[in-house]
Amino acid sequence: MALSFFTKNKKALLARCRDDYATKMRLKYAPYYHAMEAQRGTTVRLDGRDMVMLSSNDYLGLSFHPKVIEAGRAALLKWGTSTTGARISNGSRAFHVELEEKIAAFVGREACHISAAGYISCLSSVASFAQKGDVILADKNIHSCLWDGIRLSMATVERFSHNSPDDLRDVIAATSPDATKMLVIEGVYSMEGHIARLPEITEIAEEHGCFTVLDDAHGFGVLGRQGRGTADHFGLNDKVDVLCGSMSKSLASTGGFVAASREVIEYLRTNSKQTVFSAAISPSQVACAQASLELMQSEPQHLEKLWANTKKYRAMLKSLGLDTWESETPAVPIVLGSKERVYPFWKALLEKGVFTVMSIAPAVPAGKDLIRTAISAMHTDEQLEKIAAAMAYAVKKL
Repeated sequence: MALSFFTKNKKALLARCRDDYATKMRLKYAPYYHAMEAQRGTTVRLDGRDMVMLSSNDYLGLSFHPKVIEAGRAALLKWGTSTTGARISNGSRAFHVELEEKIAAFVGREACHISAAGYISCLSSVASFAQKGDVILADKNIHSCLWDGIRLSMATVERFSHNSPDDLRDVIAATSPDATKMLVIEGVYSMEGHIARLPEITEIAEEHGCFTVLDDAHGFGVLGRQGRGTADHFGLNDKVDVLCGSMSKSLASTGGFVAASREVIEYLRTNSKQTVFSAAISPSQVACAQASLELMQSEPQHLEKLWANTKKYRAMLKSLGLDTWESETPAVPIVLGSKERVYPFWKALLEKGVFTVMSIAPAVPAGKDLIRTAISAMHTDEQLEKIAAAMAYAVKKL
């Protein structure tokens, strides 16, 4: 059928892009997509000004460690820039296998598979195993990558209140006892800074035969022995079937990993579209992650400094009367409750040379609009003092 002569817009999707309100507001207030002009550790340069980075996930501060940088450089010279292929076909290399074996051993698993992005790894940890007819029990506050995995699985999803064993028990009791079940949670919730109530939650999961998937992107490197993560922190490694996470945080690289029993990982490698059709992670990034993993075990001072800095920072925020949503980890939100309060607070911090990130509803629950901050082992006492002064200034602006 010929298009009507009077059609106002032949491409409705272009109109949707042009008229999108959220995009217009983002461009008007410009809180996101800031491109740093330079960086050295926790100091970044933006618009010609040096600022303290207070929203990076470089928890252990290894992204500028000389050994990590040298490892990446050496791999680049030896292996080139990329394998230019997927692992299943032409892209797999010995260095991929070596890192997988070392991560698996570190977290007490038989096997591991690494991908080019943490988002891919965590998404595939759900989508590869659950299928239509299964039931997924999901904490309401899990990350977007896990929700995407749930959607792709086509399983039935039942949400339970954030970090609430009691609500999980009620929700799971209402499901069919014969249904194949999966539990999807995080070890450390990155917006809230909460540690999963793993002992109670996994006990319920075990009672009902749940296959448990734990996204530990923000727990790995932060909790447990030498940073082995949330399951190790509680001594519950045997209660978690799949452990997934990111290498762009404590491992100071990019990419993601999935660790589990060998039969589970081999099933993933056969059935996960995200795994089968994704290009392999680059040589230099594998080398950086491996060097960081070795440093986690040989240089405990980074983890010690991270928690010392976190303790100082939380005390500082408490003295200013700021709501940190009962954060227990170096991921520390400052809950202000509305975008009308978040935006000027964020601007005030920026004015005083402290870079943070805004997060407003619907990215967070209504009434929990916040400034997302994160502490690093690389933050110096001088930087913490600058942050304290900036926070006091921002509080006065409210």
